[in-house]
Amino acid sequence: MADVLSRRCVMMRLVDFSYEQYQKALRQSAGAVVIILPQAMSSVPQDVVRQFMEIEPEMLAMETIVPVYFAVEDDELLSIYEQTQAASASQGSASAAEVLLHTATANGFQMVTSGAQSKAVSDWLITSVEGRLTGLGGEDLPTIVIVAHYDSFGVAPWLSHGADSNASGISVLLELARLFSRLYTYKRTHAGYNLLFFASGGGKFNYQGTKRWLEDNLDHTDSSLLQDNVAFVLCLDTLGRGNSLHLHVSKPPKEGTLQHAFLRELEMVVASQFSEVQFSMVHKKINLADDMLAWEHERFAIRRLPAFTVSHLESHRDSLRNSIMDVRAWVDTKALTRNTRIIAEALTRVIYNLTEKGAPADLQIFTEQMEIQEEQLESVMDWLTSQPRAAQLIDKDSTFLNTLEYYMGRYLKDVKQHHVKADKRDPEFVFYDQLKQVMNAYRVKPAIFDLLLALCIAAYLGVAYIAVQHFGLLYKTVQRLSLKTKQQ
Repeated sequence: MADVLSRRCVMMRLVDFSYEQYQKALRQSAGAVVIILPQAMSSVPQDVVRQFMEIEPEMLAMETIVPVYFAVEDDELLSIYEQTQAASASQGSASAAEVLLHTATANGFQMVTSGAQSKAVSDWLITSVEGRLTGLGGEDLPTIVIVAHYDSFGVAPWLSHGADSNASGISVLLELARLFSRLYTYKRTHAGYNLLFFASGGGKFNYQGTKRWLEDNLDHTDSSLLQDNVAFVLCLDTLGRGNSLHLHVSKPPKEGTLQHAFLRELEMVVASQFSEVQFSMVHKKINLADDMLAWEHERFAIRRLPAFTVSHLESHRDSLRNSIMDVRAWVDTKALTRNTRIIAEALTRVIYNLTEKGAPADLQIFTEQMEIQEEQLESVMDWLTSQPRAAQLIDKDSTFLNTLEYYMGRYLKDVKQHHVKADKRDPEFVFYDQLKQVMNAYRVKPAIFDLLLALCIAAYLGVAYIAVQHFGLLYKTVQRLSLKTKQQ
């Protein structure tokens, strides 16, 4: 809370975070800003979390020469914070002598990082993973594509765990892969649709993985499932909270199409089996003038493929989608399981044409051995959110991608990775190194302490000098008196 912040490292706890104080530190060219995050994010009040999420986009958009660090609190860091806070509070003391004494005796800290200047990484790849289930009967079968992006985003990449956005979407995709792989195992339930599953990378960078995957499949390949006969593309995004569900579309589906049938089945399943859920269709046209697309289905719609996104968020502008506050504690596993069931039931009714065959609206398809496994969804969510998944941190050889590929390979055929590299001449994304550094705090005394110590030493030497001089004079006087006494 000091008035002058230049050359000082400003420390802020999340619970006491003030955007005005943050801007003040930047305006005064502080040495650095350290924002301290609690270890248990669930303990932070919701209003504090929401306030910080709304500020995050502004922090990201603001250019600054002041380095900003985020650190998870521990005992040592909190001790430094409390001592710094106490030293700052003492500046308002009434007595100038008290301020001087406290300034001279208080401990200070010098914060030092040893990292080099960040540099652009030229050979970084964005990796996506795809797999398929082939339908029964004929070669020209319609294909349903199920898509979810796996990467996360936030103001600090190493702290971006992306629980709701979009670990929840990937969890639903993997559960759908498991369920339909079982249905496609038996000839009696082997449907006449190809199912293509795509876990896309670079979703937070304008869906770069999806964009290049479409280009390779539609522009550079003679034959692919995307070229032949796509019934619709279902994108899964932010499905882990709330009691609402929205189908986001760029163009309302026409009656008589399979995508309209899916919309109708979603409405029917929600109305008949999940009355607590509010369902609606949200229509938003694609704005090509915007730098960033709103939802992943827009990448497909631009290439004239029928697509939509299912999400519990009504607006693509919700700050939850790009925040380090999006952590596992805020995801409701029961809501995630319920939303998985809704999507699985509606998709199954479309694929097997159950409504036309007279199946009742309240028919529960996934029961007993085919039950949607809440424990498995929970364990997948725990695995996904146990690591930061910012696109800048996940290279093609990462353990995360290998595990995701292995998991998809348990249920799907022809599982493979798809790599995207930035164009050096006209890059659409640029990644940098030095995203994580070690900061050392050295306990130091203020300069005034050295001055006072020097004055004290000088005073001590002065007193000692005077004492020695006085003792010498006294000694000589005593000697003279002693000499006179002897002579007498």
